[in-house]
Amino acid sequence: MRRDGVAVRTALVVGGCALLVVCSPGSSPRRGAGSTAATPTATSTSVQPGPVTFAFAGDTQFPDVLDTEPTAISSGTPLAAQLKADPGHVLAPVTPVLSSADLAVVNLETAITERGTPVPGKNFHFRSPAASFTALKAAGIDAVNMANNHSLDYGPAGLLDTFDAITASKMPVFGIGHDAAEAYRPYRTTIKGERIGILGANDWLEEPLIPAWSATDTQPGVAFSINRLRLVTAVKAARPEVDTLVVFLHWGTEQTICASAEQKSLAQALLAAGADIVVGSHAHRVFGAGRVGNGLVAYGLGNFIYWREDGESGRSGILLVTATGRHVDAYTWVPARITHGIAVPETGSGAAADLAEWQRRRSCSGVAP
Repeated sequence: MRRDGVAVRTALVVGGCALLVVCSPGSSPRRGAGSTAATPTATSTSVQPGPVTFAFAGDTQFPDVLDTEPTAISSGTPLAAQLKADPGHVLAPVTPVLSSADLAVVNLETAITERGTPVPGKNFHFRSPAASFTALKAAGIDAVNMANNHSLDYGPAGLLDTFDAITASKMPVFGIGHDAAEAYRPYRTTIKGERIGILGANDWLEEPLIPAWSATDTQPGVAFSINRLRLVTAVKAARPEVDTLVVFLHWGTEQTICASAEQKSLAQALLAAGADIVVGSHAHRVFGAGRVGNGLVAYGLGNFIYWREDGESGRSGILLVTATGRHVDAYTWVPARITHGIAVPETGSGAAADLAEWQRRRSCSGVAP
């Protein structure tokens, strides 16, 4: 994370030349209304008002397993072992991009535990060591969404360990909580004088598990958007208290690259409720991103730190978005490929080709440049 008050510009080196791909309109900023008295979760040291650059990345986990499908190419050494060997540098290949942004956020798709019993009724279970938070912090990650379909994979014991690890790490985590009030509470921070809020919610889970995984007034769990009412209400409540409002979702249909009708409808509802930026993952594929009205929507960020890296599973990247209040000034995609489980930014012709493909994928999701 960089908070020195200097505008961030990200370049991709292609064939010896700096290629800066930015999508920026010419309309004037629109600012969030409301009180400035709300106490943020974190405050930057810079007080100079100005645009804020976000870095968003997708599904992240450090499991102790490898994909055993016949055609799969896995990370080689399990990610949990790589993490334990050097938590401070395991994400070094992608650290420069993440730390160049003012605020970097990922989806941590795993229980944070090394014990517990796999929850019945699921095909895949993921758990990662508590050092995951050490690695994420060292790489420049500032906040983490845990509203997804794997954060409670290891039952009550795994959830207790997850909460303990969050507390010990002091990493800001949203979308999960000891009750609904905590799970639906936005992460709040102020950067360059801009008040930022980020909410998280999960939009998919095996139906029989939804009651036990849902955060309620009396039960720990994750925030859901399957029933939109509580999330939409939380967005409306946060809108007057922030300048830029983000919703990070776990949504979509696995192994697709185009937004579903459900995703499009949910994005429209959240934008109408007051969100400025809507991003998400779950499909394990990279979708295009672009403008929907005055907002920005990224339907699929793909995998980021992941146990499988062949084909589309290995296509990755970081979405950089610069916003001033409610106005999205510019956005770009930094293409990456997962190598030994880690997203490694591309250069040269590979970067140019994957960037062009990301731009091409906008059309089937109905987003504008």
